[in-house]
Amino acid sequence: MRELDVSNITTAVKEMVISANYHLSPDMKKALDDNALSEKSPLGKSILTQLQKNLEIADTDKIPICQDTGMAVVFIKVGQEVHLVGGSVTDAINEGVRQGYTEGYLRKSVVGDPLIRENTKDNTPAVIHFEIVPGDKVEITCAPKGFGSENMSKIYMLKPADGEEGVKNAILQTVKDAGPNACPPMVVGVGIGGTFEKCAIMAKQALTRPAGEHSDIPYIKDMEEEMLERINATGIGPGGLGGSTTALAVNINTYATHIAGLPVAVNICCHVNRHISRTL
Repeated sequence: MRELDVSNITTAVKEMVISANYHLSPDMKKALDDNALSEKSPLGKSILTQLQKNLEIADTDKIPICQDTGMAVVFIKVGQEVHLVGGSVTDAINEGVRQGYTEGYLRKSVVGDPLIRENTKDNTPAVIHFEIVPGDKVEITCAPKGFGSENMSKIYMLKPADGEEGVKNAILQTVKDAGPNACPPMVVGVGIGGTFEKCAIMAKQALTRPAGEHSDIPYIKDMEEEMLERINATGIGPGGLGGSTTALAVNINTYATHIAGLPVAVNICCHVNRHISRTL
């Protein structure tokens, strides 16, 4: 049994939320650079070039790549052979978020009660998803999520008879409804199956998969490629001002579901799609 003090988790989360907000992940940089070259619209190409410059400045000057530094979403996989000591894991994660958003001069955007709306002033609490897995490692993924794109996301409780075409129509309609509000070019995370809450978590987790890395399921891979093509054919384009780059990636996760249902969640993220992982 391996012993790990939760203070290590605090330090990792602190460093990760700062890094994710200052530096674009390599997969997203490649996707943005590739599409800046292939964009057909002169205006769209100009907007993508401006986004590239903004990201370069943020990276060099160590300042946020977007003014909305997001609500901290943390996926943590804990190996069942790890003995965590030194306190609460949840508290350790939130302390990392608190330190990171304070020391990194990141905007604090969290209110403690959804209706009273009083700011917690340190961007806590985080939204944390735990998973127990084999092994003696702890894998942490931080994905600060801005709400311009989050607000454009949707859940559909489709009928089984709606089938694959119903799923595709739901994805496309969500993107069309989002239009310029999700700061395109966007990344589209999709969860299909499970239950009401399971499909939403899958869609969120799909956003953390590297852009360009497809599902291992052949027909889902085909759907990802088809939907990316169809989304880019809408002409929404960079900044919603027209062009051939409306999305940089479509990532789909699936799970078993009930015979009577077909839950689908579409979680949209903006062009920065912040995500970073670390294994302890």
